[in-house]
Amino acid sequence: MAETIPSVIVIGAGLAGCEAALQLAKRGKKVLLYEMRPQKTTGAHTTDSPAEFVCSNSLGSLDVTNASGLLKHEMAYLGSFLIEIAKEVSLPAGNALAIDRVLFSKKVEELLAQNENITFVREEITKIPQDCPVIVASGPLTSDSLADNIKSFTGSEHLHFFDAIAPIVEKDSINFDKAFYASRYDKGEASYINCPMNKEEYEQFYNILTNAPRIELKDFEKDAKFFESCLPIEVLASRGVDTLRFGPMKPVGLVDKRTGVENYAVVQLRQDNKSATMYNLVGFQTNLKWGSQKELLHSIPGLENANILRYGVMHRNTFINSPELLDATLQCRKRKDLFFAGQITGTEGYTESIASGLLAGINMARFLDNEELLSLPKTTMLGALTHYISDSEQRHFQPINSNWGIVEELNVDRKIKKNKKIKNEMLSKRSLEYFENHKP
Repeated sequence: MAETIPSVIVIGAGLAGCEAALQLAKRGKKVLLYEMRPQKTTGAHTTDSPAEFVCSNSLGSLDVTNASGLLKHEMAYLGSFLIEIAKEVSLPAGNALAIDRVLFSKKVEELLAQNENITFVREEITKIPQDCPVIVASGPLTSDSLADNIKSFTGSEHLHFFDAIAPIVEKDSINFDKAFYASRYDKGEASYINCPMNKEEYEQFYNILTNAPRIELKDFEKDAKFFESCLPIEVLASRGVDTLRFGPMKPVGLVDKRTGVENYAVVQLRQDNKSATMYNLVGFQTNLKWGSQKELLHSIPGLENANILRYGVMHRNTFINSPELLDATLQCRKRKDLFFAGQITGTEGYTESIASGLLAGINMARFLDNEELLSLPKTTMLGALTHYISDSEQRHFQPINSNWGIVEELNVDRKIKKNKKIKNEMLSKRSLEYFENHKP
């Protein structure tokens, strides 16, 4: 630990921790930002850089009538640093915000280094500091020693779930005699690479997938749960032969203009770096053994000779029982100068992690200035998200993404509620009007 006592200690230089540190520094607070890498690794991170995107390189939709898209617009109102950087290093991805993950981390690191209010320390924190206000943003791969200390402090068990990472292939090894560019329903730029399958090809793929050996889980991982929106493709496939065709391999709206055919199933690939040399397989999180992954990927039309740059892996994630521990401001109920942010709170997803770091940073600064903390209403997406994870009436808490189901309902007739498009437009408008009128 550094000898000088700062205004705030932030534990973890992931997406949430970096955003929180920058928000605090903007408000004149001295921040010690701790990151255990490279001295201690997680098994999932591949670099020592702050704000590393570990799984997908997409932050989801930019459409304001999409739950994730609305959240980004709300974050812009609140002055998110990382969302602004993401837009600077964005890649073609239709209506989604995909980024060059290397450039993103580099720009975040430069911003941290340039800020005189932030000291970046490469050191593991094994206990929550007692002599200084703290934001814990240690992430879903919190070290065992710190996790044990948090468990001891909170007096409650941690919950665990698995996060699986998709493979990446080299673009130049894709066979474009079979693969084609298109975005679903021609929305936005045709930036996705699509590998089509007929019924026979799909059945062959499905047979390989469902019979492929998986990596054995360690003993401490066996009681953990999968997060529903990030299920390994082999788990999805186990639910039925057509599950993938109505999920990540859905062919609807993807027509090969060379043939005019909408195929039986389609594998989509999304650009992963600025130079467009790397593409990740959308929805192909997996825990198959690497030899089986290679066989599976090479069975996909267009990827017969694909050069696999990164195989899929799976790791255990850790999160606290936030409904018992946190207020909607992300302040800990047991200790007022302690806040939590990021996926350790159960806010699942890149955008959600940044958003929680943003709110925790703002509220820690307000706490230090003896100001009222910001608690957003459930009519906003971020407010709905933080109220959801802090709802003490929950009995079986699980991580959650931003979604319309957690937002306060509209006071309109049933006919409008049943029209998804109109309803989402009204929900989005209501949220943005709040930010325009209140300017929190």
